[in-house]
Amino acid sequence: MYAILDIESTGGKYNEEGIMEIAIHRFDGHKVVDKFISLINPERDIQPFVVNLTGINNKMLITAPKFHEVAKRIVEITEDAVLVAHNAQFDYRILRTEFRRLGYDFQRKTLCTVDLSKKLIPEAESHSLGKLVRSLGIAVSDRHRANGDALATLKLFKLLLNKDSNKTIITEVIREETLGELSAKQLDIVDMLPSETGVYYMHDKNGEILFIGKSKNIKKRVNQHFTNVGSLARKLQKETKKVTFEKTGSELVTLLKEHHEIKKNSPTYNDKRRRKGFSHGIYAFESASGLLSLKPERANGQAKRLGSFNSMRATQNFLVKVIDEFELTEIRDNIKVLEAFEKYSIDNRDVIVLDKGRELGEQSAILIKNGCLSGIAFVDLNHQLNNIHILESIITPMQGDEYSTFIIESYLRKRNRIKIIELNQ
Repeated sequence: MYAILDIESTGGKYNEEGIMEIAIHRFDGHKVVDKFISLINPERDIQPFVVNLTGINNKMLITAPKFHEVAKRIVEITEDAVLVAHNAQFDYRILRTEFRRLGYDFQRKTLCTVDLSKKLIPEAESHSLGKLVRSLGIAVSDRHRANGDALATLKLFKLLLNKDSNKTIITEVIREETLGELSAKQLDIVDMLPSETGVYYMHDKNGEILFIGKSKNIKKRVNQHFTNVGSLARKLQKETKKVTFEKTGSELVTLLKEHHEIKKNSPTYNDKRRRKGFSHGIYAFESASGLLSLKPERANGQAKRLGSFNSMRATQNFLVKVIDEFELTEIRDNIKVLEAFEKYSIDNRDVIVLDKGRELGEQSAILIKNGCLSGIAFVDLNHQLNNIHILESIITPMQGDEYSTFIIESYLRKRNRIKIIELNQ
């Protein structure tokens, strides 16, 4: 027995969403034997984008039953049935969350028609519900409403059952009850993580690092690892026993630290391909008369580089911006060219790049020597910056390379308020 399910949720923060509409069709493999369709008062506001998508607004739900009033019906219609949904982990998680709020542990096996369709119809251009059923000639109405999407999923599921001639794939993709839902261990892990910028490390049972990642919101990103359906996510869900983290406050420090840590630790599931540096750059050339001119060229170790890029087009586009910003009408004005270098380049320079810290009153300091990343520190006192010996004693050393140079120079192009301190002055 199957329970074909679709839920429309209010949107909002992870695990704070509410159900505002639900449709369940109990299907015995041949025909629908029962169904339940209802709007639900979620007792919370609907996100504006959800209103636009579904057409459901808060006023429509004032007189609708609350979840606790329909919970028994949902339990009965799904009893001894496998929940079937398109992206089943989402609907199952939302449903379990609502039941958990009532103090009830709702558990069912689930079957995802996304997974099924990928196995049985691999040639489809898209496996999203709307595009997939349209490509299969399945008639659909009321998209993004619970019953409309549930009926589309039901028709798709019937087609997939017919395609599964050996009856082996369904057995393989039926998931354990807790798949698509955070386990108690994962809930504990996520609960301890900050919703802040930084680098996180996912460890196996032996403490070995499985994966290193970065995010502006560590808690949200790790949540995504634990609930996504891709092959990497499933490996991490199975093997991760602990997540540690380091807050950085600065996006630049996060990018540099992630690159350095991946290169240093070679985690099991990070991409093993070497991160390349840059292929092109804007370079300054001096004429016989001593005038400097800027030219976009392919990088091959030249000196006097204004910026590093991964394509000629990006190089040319930024040169146009520099010409406009510094009013270099003929691209030859030594003072203005040098001003551009001070703002956008670290080539052959000894500087400290200052950015946000992890907390109020703190700054991150990226130490660059001879144009190459040397290390990172967090400082809250000016004398730590003014005394290079103190700074060098508190930095975390890093081995700079072409990719870290590319990260820094790319960041300088995007952030106009970054402060650069010359160490030779």
